[in-house]
Amino acid sequence: MKRGMLMDHLSNYRHIQSIARATMNDLQTYIREGVTERDIVDRAERFMRSKGVDTFWYYGIGAFVHVGKRTLISESGRGYEPTACLVGRDDIVTVDLSPELNAYWGDHARTFVVCAGRVVAEQELRGSDIDFAGGVRMGIALHDAFISYVKPDRTFEQVYQYINELLRQHGCENLDFAGNVGHTIAFHKDDRRYFEQGNTMKLSEAALFTFEPHIRRKNGEYGFKREDIYYFDEGKLACL
Repeated sequence: MKRGMLMDHLSNYRHIQSIARATMNDLQTYIREGVTERDIVDRAERFMRSKGVDTFWYYGIGAFVHVGKRTLISESGRGYEPTACLVGRDDIVTVDLSPELNAYWGDHARTFVVCAGRVVAEQELRGSDIDFAGGVRMGIALHDAFISYVKPDRTFEQVYQYINELLRQHGCENLDFAGNVGHTIAFHKDDRRYFEQGNTMKLSEAALFTFEPHIRRKNGEYGFKREDIYYFDEGKLACL
């Protein structure tokens, strides 16, 4: 989508992204010890369809879910299949949602921390010594750094280099199978442009773009994801 067309479509994008956020809120109350990846995918997709979502833009997958050490996995949606892997009493779950409604995409990912069998609310993880809390906080910190750094005249390559240097400085690794940390929002998945080496496109040329670092502590056994959609509103970065 051309940058100049964004304002004509923004309300549609806000609507579909609001469905993604509502789905994630529902999953926070649903995910618990003993449910499986398949259960979580089914719950998420049924919830989104109940809100009017008619399809899922990422290879027909509404929810890309990994539990436990499977959170390290980064793979294309072409071959993804949720498993019967159970959520443990103290565990971690990554969820990446891809709803589509009338050709408009939502794209939203979060990491859930399960403690004593239930999800711990994100605000409770701030300053907490609960297992996995540090990884969630690192994801939040990366988004804060992204918001501070990004300007319309920055290139996708510059942002990619900046974020990967931050990861290195903090002892973290980029787990993405293609090495990128986000992409433009398009009307066809093959038209996406990425935050990656060699992409000298300026952010001002994009209407909407995601930031979605998938990371782990160096040599860590668990992965963490966090994704939101951003855009420029009169030169200032805004979260959809």
